[in-house]
Amino acid sequence: MPHSQSSAQRDSPVGVRLARGASPWLLPTVATAAVSLARARRSGRWAAVAVPATALAAGMLWFFRDPEREITQGRVISPADGVVQSIMPWKDGRTRVAIFMSPLNVHVNRAPLAGTVTSVEHIPGGFVPAFNKESENNERVVWHFDTELGDIEMVQIAGAVARRIVPYVPQGTKVEQGERIGLIRFGSRVDIYLPEGVDVAVEVGQATTAGVTRLDRD
Repeated sequence: MPHSQSSAQRDSPVGVRLARGASPWLLPTVATAAVSLARARRSGRWAAVAVPATALAAGMLWFFRDPEREITQGRVISPADGVVQSIMPWKDGRTRVAIFMSPLNVHVNRAPLAGTVTSVEHIPGGFVPAFNKESENNERVVWHFDTELGDIEMVQIAGAVARRIVPYVPQGTKVEQGERIGLIRFGSRVDIYLPEGVDVAVEVGQATTAGVTRLDRD
């Protein structure tokens, strides 16, 4: 299996921030934890609330972390943290690389190549677990990038818990390779379609890090 460093090894120890789009989930959770902790000294009932509320707030802060990354040089880099779930040849000659993201992964997605965002299309659908075959019909956002390799398609797929995809950039935006382009809340999947003639450098079961793991082979 090709060697790749973990996201923890490649994340900057400084400059970790919270992901854009986290506020609707994060603020109420942190506020509840803060209030319950403040009142816990005077009330046993609030003390009972403070423990799970604080644990949930800590979990939310961890989930919505958005660390700085040293972007790898390469033609195509991973748009997502996670594990390669499948590698499938497509009828048009492209190869689809599906990356499953667990709730423990960083859920900010990054541009796989430099180029121009030519379309960002939201497609309504279901919310079955992202590792399930039926997730092909899940809620999704389909991206197309005009790049040096031509049109590159990337799909953010919502899972059973991840019921909201938050694009960061609109159609027409020029993006750099590894630039943050969106967030999927909680466990989910990201598919990227590599053009014909591009050899895949990763294997099924391999861990990937957004902006760091190279998907193509020279």
